[in-house]
Amino acid sequence: MPRLSVSHSLSGQRWRSGTQRVRRLLCVLLFSAPLVLTGGACAGHQAHQDRSTQATTPPKPYVNASAPVNPSGYDWRNLSGDQDEWQINKRSTVWSGLNPAALNLNSTSAMIVDEYGNVLYAKNARMVRPIASITKLMTAMVVLDTGVSLQTPIQIIEDDRDRLKNSRSRLRIQDTVLSRREMIMVALMSSDNRAAHALGRTTFRGGTPEFIQAMNRKARALGMYNTRFVDASGLDPRNQSTAEDLVKMVRAASNYPLIRETTSRSEMTLHPFSDGTALQYRNTNPLVRSPEWTVEVSKTGFINEAGRCLVMRARIANRSFYMVFLGSDGKLGTVGDSNRVRDWILSGSRMTAAR
Repeated sequence: MPRLSVSHSLSGQRWRSGTQRVRRLLCVLLFSAPLVLTGGACAGHQAHQDRSTQATTPPKPYVNASAPVNPSGYDWRNLSGDQDEWQINKRSTVWSGLNPAALNLNSTSAMIVDEYGNVLYAKNARMVRPIASITKLMTAMVVLDTGVSLQTPIQIIEDDRDRLKNSRSRLRIQDTVLSRREMIMVALMSSDNRAAHALGRTTFRGGTPEFIQAMNRKARALGMYNTRFVDASGLDPRNQSTAEDLVKMVRAASNYPLIRETTSRSEMTLHPFSDGTALQYRNTNPLVRSPEWTVEVSKTGFINEAGRCLVMRARIANRSFYMVFLGSDGKLGTVGDSNRVRDWILSGSRMTAAR
């Protein structure tokens, strides 16, 4: 009996001890469970935020690609009217006196936009066309974006000769050395193709192929989604864009002091040869020499496939306007269209002021 009593007592103690351990374990679980669940929820929320952030973070833009293109924030693709003949931005009352139907331009594609992004006129503005030497504006921007020294001397070599169109150049092969800055100026002002090719050849370690990639990367960063470049000069008709895209490009080019300075001046003199012979250059856009015009940025272009082309930012009635003319006939076709636009804006301004 005493043994049974002792055995029974020991069994009761072990049972109570086990029960206490279970109770303690349950208490620990009860207190720790909310912390675990909260931590898991926080981790899950953080993971969701991380994924959301990754999904919405825009790609890093190319150098200097953040230059404002449309300061008003207006989306030109949401204009009323059909794709080919857009109407004036109805949010703007400044140009209420302008009648787009009264403006008859010879250029196949054209677009006129004011400094605030108001579209005054558009004709076939999304038609993809060859752009010829308008390309050189992008060439200059890409060179300047890299931050390479503009004082570096560049020699014109055999590789810079145009074998596609056999265009002429006064920059003699092996005998021409200009600074990179001067090479940009020659490419922009006189539209020299050897100068443009030399810039594309010497800017990146990867040579011309890497330069072309940079041009297309810059175009995408500027929202020029219907634009493609295959060379730095524009001689290749596969260099194509739209009037709408080129307004964005001119807007971006206007942010570069060297481009503004070069494309708005009428002439310059350089000494590219070893014998010191001087070369005088005149701007291919005759409007920069006209007393009736204040041209701030401009670039001309021509190959047979593109026709006569002109893009520019000009000041009329104390306001800046972006103008694009593509596919015009005749040597002075774009000049005629430019003058028609100027008269149209001035007449519209007078009508608005009279109201």
